[in-house]
Amino acid sequence: MTDISLSGQPLWQRILQFPLTRLIVLGTALFYFMGWAQARLEQFHDSPVLNAVIQIVLGVAAIGVYVAYQTFIDRREATELATPGLGREWAIGALCGAGLYAASATVLMLLGIYKVEGFNPVLFLLPNLSMAIKSGVFEELLFRGVLFRSVEDMFGSWVGILVSSLAFGLLHLTNPGATLGGAIYISIEAGLLLSAAYLVTRRLWICMGFHMAWNYFQSAVFSGVVSGAVSDPGLLKATIEGPELLTGGAFGMEHSVVALVVCTTAGVILLLLAIRRGHLMPPMWQR
Repeated sequence: MTDISLSGQPLWQRILQFPLTRLIVLGTALFYFMGWAQARLEQFHDSPVLNAVIQIVLGVAAIGVYVAYQTFIDRREATELATPGLGREWAIGALCGAGLYAASATVLMLLGIYKVEGFNPVLFLLPNLSMAIKSGVFEELLFRGVLFRSVEDMFGSWVGILVSSLAFGLLHLTNPGATLGGAIYISIEAGLLLSAAYLVTRRLWICMGFHMAWNYFQSAVFSGVVSGAVSDPGLLKATIEGPELLTGGAFGMEHSVVALVVCTTAGVILLLLAIRRGHLMPPMWQR
């Protein structure tokens, strides 16, 4: 991270640079931006290609807002969104996200719970692409880029993980088919995993790859319900019958103990790697 000297800056700018102020100002702006993107997602649901293009444009605009705040208000280089290495880090995250979901689904297949009965047309891969783009970009900017980093700047990495994970899980209570159990599972499995992924590189591209690929493969490929919200059929014609503890019920795989074990294990491994690299920060009073 490249910091620019604070000397000579007006009081209003120093106030905006304080982590709590950043959280309120930039976080609120991105939260409402995300809501607007969600509205467009629903508005253009029946035009999947156009919908995906719209979400890409809005996602790039949101990244621009984030970088502009870091550059002109925080007076720092937004290294977490620097473009060198973007493709490689996003691809690693995407492969891991797709692999973790495929691993979870494979366990259910071996147990006879998830049964593939055929295939839908290839075009079924398109509708949920826009959903994956929107969630991967906006939610990572908001929860890892703004919330996690702001809390970490004040109270250190461990509190950042806890607060951002809880907030991330609770957000999913707004979904139509949400359950408290599903929100708690997401806080543990996804909150830890995505925070740890960020800490390994201290960049957001790997988190975005993880998030997009998990949501996309869950819906567009395996025809699963995404966090109680998205239930459009995907490429595979499948039936899922079994105890809710394993299937996740109406909330989807995120409420399955299988995903809880698989994703939490991956999160712990990434967190240990981040600790080994010395990427965790102490509270501000210890720096």
